[in-house]
Amino acid sequence: MRLGAGAWLLRPRLLPALLPALMAVSGVAQARESLGVYDRWGAFRDASPRRCYAIALPVQRGGNPGWRPFAAIGSWPGQGARGQFHVRLSRDRDPRARVTLSIGERRFDLVAGNADAWAPDSRTDAAIIAAMRSGRSMSVETLGKSGPFADSYTLRGAATAIDAAALGCVGR
Repeated sequence: MRLGAGAWLLRPRLLPALLPALMAVSGVAQARESLGVYDRWGAFRDASPRRCYAIALPVQRGGNPGWRPFAAIGSWPGQGARGQFHVRLSRDRDPRARVTLSIGERRFDLVAGNADAWAPDSRTDAAIIAAMRSGRSMSVETLGKSGPFADSYTLRGAATAIDAAALGCVGR
């Protein structure tokens, strides 16, 4: 089962206050448990709805400073969803524009909404995670209403955060 943007409901604040920011939730208070912070990536578990995820903020972004972009790998055990890639762009994209994720020499076409994008299927999710494990950085490129932009992420700590998030939902 693939889960869309409505499943995330996460609004992280800007670095360097990664941990407190990612644990803060706009609106309704939720029980969010930190599973660890690994360089620029954090791993978290939410009790309701039950989900675990590794998440990072971009180190360089192409959008407006009030927007809260992120990249995440999430699992929702109750829905049978594991290891799903999701990115919130740093601004709205042109509805006709493609969204491309680049990790090293690998390129992935993503399925996109206005400001969110996902892998099109579980096979692509797995390929993205494999590329993240061996890559140094990744970028998400698209065309906004006022021109092209890219959001860049460091991958240092990503593999450990992904593993911590996956283990955080085992047996729960």
